[in-house]
Amino acid sequence: MVRDVFRKNIQVQQWVAILSVCLLAVKIIAYFITNSVAILTDALEGIVNVIAGFVGLYSLYVSAKPHDEDHPYGHGKIEFVSAALEGSMIFVAGFLIIYNAIENIIYPEPLRQLDLGIALVCATAVLNYAMGMICVRIGQKNNSMVLEASGKHLQTDTYTTVGIIVGLALIYFTDILWIDSAVAILFAIIIIYTGYTILRRSLAGIMDETDVGLIKKIADMVNKHRRENWIDLHNLRIIKYGNKLHIDCHLTVPWYFNLREAHEEIDELTKFTRERFGEGVEFFIHTDGCMEFQCRICDKINCPVRRHSFEKKIQCTVENISRDKKHEIGS
Repeated sequence: MVRDVFRKNIQVQQWVAILSVCLLAVKIIAYFITNSVAILTDALEGIVNVIAGFVGLYSLYVSAKPHDEDHPYGHGKIEFVSAALEGSMIFVAGFLIIYNAIENIIYPEPLRQLDLGIALVCATAVLNYAMGMICVRIGQKNNSMVLEASGKHLQTDTYTTVGIIVGLALIYFTDILWIDSAVAILFAIIIIYTGYTILRRSLAGIMDETDVGLIKKIADMVNKHRRENWIDLHNLRIIKYGNKLHIDCHLTVPWYFNLREAHEEIDELTKFTRERFGEGVEFFIHTDGCMEFQCRICDKINCPVRRHSFEKKIQCTVENISRDKKHEIGS
């Protein structure tokens, strides 16, 4: 099933790369037809789309390789590198757009055939947004940062294109040429911000920054499916490798359980987690035996060694499952 996910991701990214080449050609044609700097900015971002599309395709191909002696956790980290490169290119493209727009204000040139240019750019916007939606949906489903970054990039490109279309329409009806550069600068700022967010997220992945949102999802899952023998879950850490999740944690079970009984609880926790997050989850679970002070938070029925009455069940939260400390009253 994991291989099927990789194959699906690669197929989608292949279409992204092919589409980006086709749309770049259309935008370049539209620029030469109209001489619009706003359309030129769209074409510049189209070049970024082409490079990012093929870099993303290569990174997905590499990340699909199984782990080996040199890469015991697999090759998934390449997706973060790819997303960082894409974010950087988007960032730089935004400043190039501003430069060209300012130059056009200083040295304005007449525009021509705006009606045909608007029609061509509209077609690219529709195709871009449709492909972006597909990438984001499949990327989120398969935990692929490359696909999700590509999708958001395409959607942002669409918003930029829509703004450019509005600007061109205003020029068409008013003949105010500076609108062309003003629109380009406005959407260049949006492009720069998008590049920053993609770059920031990719660097966080490379540095294994804590994903609070993901930890919260795991805490909610444990609370929903919690068994009476799961006295607590703590010291949880997550590392992302492409669409794979490596999860380390400590699971506290009754101290008198034998190895087989403890392993059954690990199997159940693994099963629920894979049902929630997919087959690309690897668990490294250390089992702890419960302590006497935990009797007060343990609601296990018919416990043969209970020393204190049950008082309060402690729900798993981001804070208490992240700490390297067993849960207790007041924690």
